[in-house]
Amino acid sequence: MQKDGTTNSGFAEIPATEKQGRVGTVFTSVAQNYDLMNDIMSFGIHRLWKRFTIEMCGLRRGHRVLDLAGGTGDLALRQAQRVGESGQVVLADINAAMLQRGRDRIIDEGLVGRIEVVQCDAEMLPFADNHFDCITIAFGLRNVTDKGRALASIRRVLKPGGRLCVLEFSKPIYEPLEKAYDFYSFKLLPRLGALIAKDRDSYQYLAESIRMHPDQEKLRQIILEQGGFDEVEVHNLTGGIVALHRAFKY
Repeated sequence: MQKDGTTNSGFAEIPATEKQGRVGTVFTSVAQNYDLMNDIMSFGIHRLWKRFTIEMCGLRRGHRVLDLAGGTGDLALRQAQRVGESGQVVLADINAAMLQRGRDRIIDEGLVGRIEVVQCDAEMLPFADNHFDCITIAFGLRNVTDKGRALASIRRVLKPGGRLCVLEFSKPIYEPLEKAYDFYSFKLLPRLGALIAKDRDSYQYLAESIRMHPDQEKLRQIILEQGGFDEVEVHNLTGGIVALHRAFKY
């Protein structure tokens, strides 16, 4: 969020108070086709990115985990398997339509009672201090209005010794890949959205929001300076199209 009380919604500069509503409209629109579009847009590679994220979480039996902006539950379902019946997994999202998709999948997987579903705002988490061993947020941080405030809220509810894993689109580290990725994002992605999800505008926004998101180093600095974390590792995936930032609270 900028100092003058404005923020970005894709390429548009808007009052910060409007962003949450605009983002909510986008994700309510795409919720029904979200999982299908993830497979199509990434050619299935998003599953490998998420698998790597789970490995970097270092989860053990009995751990408490928060999957923030977890939507349809991809990470939460995997986390529940890792922490077992003695652990706790909370699937949290601000968007009711996305959470309903997550609830449906939890029921289908027979994990009712193993995964708690909570609708909440990342900037004001309704959990006790020092509660979770690990917190994940995959492809959600760029949609938060005030990233620093959200990261500070995340740090508050994370235990000392805990870790945060932020999986997010980033900046390709090779110039030819960057050009190809831009062509795909701004020319092909909105067309896929129109063809499959019948929603070109939402996928145009998603492409723009990726471009406006801080690159690997800028996000590392935000996590350290605004979030108050003590150490941040950066792992580039698929040539930097996606990056995992793993942060530690000591």
